[in-house]
Amino acid sequence: MNIEQIFKNNEVWVNEKLGVDSEYFKNLASGQNPDILYIGCSDSRVTAEEVMGVKPGDVFVMRNISNMVSNLDLSAMSVIDYAVSVLQVKNIVICGHYGCGGVKAAMQSKDLGILNPWLRNIRDVYRLHRDELNDIEDEEEKYRRLVELNVQEQCVNVIKTADVQIAVRKGQLAVHGWVMDMATGKLIDLKIDFEKVLEGIMEIYHLDKDEIDSK
Repeated sequence: MNIEQIFKNNEVWVNEKLGVDSEYFKNLASGQNPDILYIGCSDSRVTAEEVMGVKPGDVFVMRNISNMVSNLDLSAMSVIDYAVSVLQVKNIVICGHYGCGGVKAAMQSKDLGILNPWLRNIRDVYRLHRDELNDIEDEEEKYRRLVELNVQEQCVNVIKTADVQIAVRKGQLAVHGWVMDMATGKLIDLKIDFEKVLEGIMEIYHLDKDEIDSK
């Protein structure tokens, strides 16, 4: 698709929206009040709004390679802070997808230049779950499981943040881990048992109860 076609498509889209609601863009410009922060992969085949069947303004979206949440990524930390503290979203979704190129690359012992430090985060996920993954003989099945475990670990990284801990403690926020199956188009809720996953580690990351209650 060329650039000129995009502007033509935009004109068609604008006219379609105005044909249904003459105040559509006036209302859209007045502000946003999304219930969901969606953190997904930058893969061009996985578009958050289309996959979920939602409208502009319904979801606050952040995307990067392999849907990562690193505490050293100021962009990710800023998005989470703004979504939780200002927009007061009620749900945070980490959504990976089978067929993820970043996860596939992380499984390979190759020097990938500037991608190395980013993909090292996924390799750390492999390290944390190496016993389970190494027991899987089928390479494709192992690949799919690493996609799921990467989502799980990014959910854990979200839960470690102070903003999220405070909101969860107050019953204002829930965290979810999903995967999109590219072959079927379906979203899969991994139904992660966070109580089990976080057992024994949150004593390291948790904020003091009095500190949370004072916020």
